[in-house]
Amino acid sequence: MKKAAFRNLRLCTKDCLCLYVCPTGATDTEDSIIDVSKCIGCGDCAAACPSGAISMLSTELPPQQKKAENVISYARKLTKNKADEEQIASAISGMVINDGMYRLMTALAKSARLVNEDIMRESGYMLPQSKNTKELLEDLLNDPPAAGFPVDAAKELLRLIKFNE
Repeated sequence: MKKAAFRNLRLCTKDCLCLYVCPTGATDTEDSIIDVSKCIGCGDCAAACPSGAISMLSTELPPQQKKAENVISYARKLTKNKADEEQIASAISGMVINDGMYRLMTALAKSARLVNEDIMRESGYMLPQSKNTKELLEDLLNDPPAAGFPVDAAKELLRLIKFNE
């Protein structure tokens, strides 16, 4: 399986040892993003990186693990509830005067979003090539969750993503 180097910019200390060991110059970029088209997957840059900011990752994503239909159904219901919780907490935070209540509602909104993202990831929706993601996008197009839902963006994603199931 072919691998390529990817840099986590948050971890990068700009010591730039990767520049000196990369045989193809894939790490020598002005925007600090490794040029995957030049990367041959040798791993020399990852081994030389003193901050551990470079990882070798597979260029092909695995197929989505199969999940029972009832698990997917419950996950969708749960994510809808978490999205509703986030919207309610955000709305309340915009109405309160008390700083403590504002901070609490803002924290609750962020917490609901993080939990929702975890649920979606575990359900396979965060893998863009999965069947679950395709079905979710199709469902959102057929029944948009809100008036301002970006229908054109969802259609474009369906056109661009190569689904592997």
